[in-house]
Parts: sequence; structure tokens; C-alpha cells
Amino acid sequence: MRIQPTRLDGVFTVDIEPLRDNRGYFARTFCIDEFKAAGLNPAVVQCNVSVNIRRGTVRGMHFQRPPHAEAKLVRCATGALYDVLVDIRPESPTFGQWQGFELSGEGTLSIYVAEGYAHGFQTLADNTQVLYNMSEFYHPESSAGFRWDDPRVGIRWPLSDVVISDKDAALPPLDVAVSA
Repeated sequence: MRIQPTRLDGVFTVDIEPLRDNRGYFARTFCIDEFKAAGLNPAVVQCNVSVNIRRGTVRGMHFQRPPHAEAKLVRCATGALYDVLVDIRPESPTFGQWQGFELSGEGTLSIYVAEGYAHGFQTLADNTQVLYNMSEFYHPESSAGFRWDDPRVGIRWPLSDVVISDKDAALPPLDVAVSA
């Protein structure tokens, strides 16, 4: 696998190296030794799936506060999505900055998200499934998030037709979420 840094410190692309034959391909999507060598948190304590029926579904922007901050490895199993990370570390020079990546079930790319980032996505196709390897268990008391359309952050979502939960639509702006 090829692990490459992005412009945001702690966010990496992880591209698999498929071994192809007439049946398709086989590839590793995670390797503890390669993650350690790249300085990534290799802990995996929980794996999650998000099933999204409709194109345009937005989930996010979510994170867990310390002491339960989490790293994630995000991969699209079926369909396609626009995956977004926002730096929520107030002391960081890139605080409030975001970066987006297109992932698909046909592609080979995953995104590693370090602790200190909020995560969200918008589906680009019906019936999109997203897989997550998590470094920390879910702790409802540490769960937090901010508005997907916070103008201070200015995420440029690819689709204007949005499906979002009432809970995510009611999240506060980034500055309020981080200071709470």
C-alpha cells in the first residue's frame, strides 16, 4: 500500500496495490506495520459501516472530544462519495481548514484521518456504503459535531440537493462546537 501525506497534517491517502488476475484483484487495505512506519495510529478497536440510500446524503461534520478523540480509516465499499476533513485543533495553523477527496467502490483509495479532525461526507450515488476502521470506541458523552454548511469553514459540497438528518442540521457552528 502507498501512504501519502496531504496538505493537512495528520490526513493521509492510503492507496492499495491490487494483485490482479482474471477473477479481479486482492489487496491489503490495512497493515499495522506499514501504519506504524508511516507514523499513523494503527489501533483498530471498532469497524463501522454507513449505508446511504440516496445520492446527496450528507453525514457530518462529526468528531469525538478528548479523551476519546479518534483516528479513522475511511473507505467506500459501494457507490461514491465526497469525503471531507476539517482541522478542529485550535492551536493548529490549519485550524478550520478543510480538504475533500472523492472515494468510490470502484477505486482503490482510502483516507486516514488523525485525531483532531472532524469528518463528514456527501454521497455521489444512490446506495453508497462507507466503511470505517476506528481507533477509539464510540463514547456518546464525547460525541460532537458542527454544521455541514458553516460559512466560516466554507466547504464546497459537490451536490446542491442535500439529504441530511434533523440532528446534523441542528449542529452548532465550528467555533461553538470546538469551544464547548
